[in-house]
Amino acid sequence: MKSNRLGINTICTHVGEVPDEQFKGAISPLYMSSSYAYENVAVKRYPRYFNTPNQEALCKKIAALEKSEAGLIFGSGMAAVSHTMLAFLQQGDHVVIQKTIYGGAYAFITEEFPKYGIEFDFTDGFSEADFLEKIKSNTKVLYVETPSNPLLLITDLSMISRIAKERDILTMIDNTFASPINQTPADFGIDIMIHSATKYMSGHSDICAGAVAASQKHIDVIWNLAKNIGGSLSDYTVWLLERSLKTMALRVKAQNKNAKKLAKWLDAHTLVDKVYYPGLKSHPDHEIAKRQMSGFTGMLSFELISSVDPELFMQSLALIKQSMSLAGIESTILSPVKTSHALLAPDERKRQGIADGLLRFSVGIEEKKDLIADLEQAFEKATKKQLQHI
Repeated sequence: MKSNRLGINTICTHVGEVPDEQFKGAISPLYMSSSYAYENVAVKRYPRYFNTPNQEALCKKIAALEKSEAGLIFGSGMAAVSHTMLAFLQQGDHVVIQKTIYGGAYAFITEEFPKYGIEFDFTDGFSEADFLEKIKSNTKVLYVETPSNPLLLITDLSMISRIAKERDILTMIDNTFASPINQTPADFGIDIMIHSATKYMSGHSDICAGAVAASQKHIDVIWNLAKNIGGSLSDYTVWLLERSLKTMALRVKAQNKNAKKLAKWLDAHTLVDKVYYPGLKSHPDHEIAKRQMSGFTGMLSFELISSVDPELFMQSLALIKQSMSLAGIESTILSPVKTSHALLAPDERKRQGIADGLLRFSVGIEEKKDLIADLEQAFEKATKKQLQHI
């Protein structure tokens, strides 16, 4: 049965399985071999060629989830970003990049592109005019991330696709924060979808991986570079990622539900100054998010009022963990200034609107009442500790 006729949970569960022809097991067998026969075989398999049985099958699942023809998997999200960009850019080319992107991607672009003679410009905003202002005659790629990390700002994908196609420019998106459950950019004409599969695709905070989905033509271009650089993923991690993807839709929908309720609760709290969540009607990009997203993600960010110390608040949390990364089934919180965007200079963070007191909250699948109780007791402890120091 064709994957485009299947429901999302069915795609997660069944597409891209490796059949167990020998024992008829219910799940994909794990092929750990790093060496395969080359004589009298239909496919010459080699881990660095991204075509071992488990690698090949997983790529089919990821492609189906993103409504694309093909996919590739990598050792990390940044490996997926770097391989994809370098596959389509060369000396003298120019790329236009959305104003706010993941800090690691920003560091890669600003530190590495000059070495390759690749030109780049960051937009000043998110409107059509902001992108058109930066496009040049040698622009080859428009690169966006929506929802953005960490402010959950939304870029209009239909607009990006239209202005790019009118000028024969390739479009790329970091779709990590949304996941294919909440957003399929191919529906809006975006060419290449990139993920840190460490996040929602894995969902259990136990593996590191990256993924790309696109047309077969575009994946072939990326593969041609990737086989030479060698950023492939071990088959054991591939097998774990396939296992995790089976429950992705269930996990993400539960996280969406929790995040929307918690965003509303935080927005009404007297000790919270701002909440960034596209599911709130007060969010400046709420209408765009409604048009292009089926769910508003399990991610949100918020700023406390100035009289509450963010560090004291996080240290007072008991259930919600202070932790790097995001999108696990457990709720986590962090300071972008100290983690995801620590590589950005302070003035660049300020330019992007990332305040020192901003907290990024990855909402898990716990009971909403338990998460609210933990947040409330942390507010109480943090304020008491501050009063004791006055």
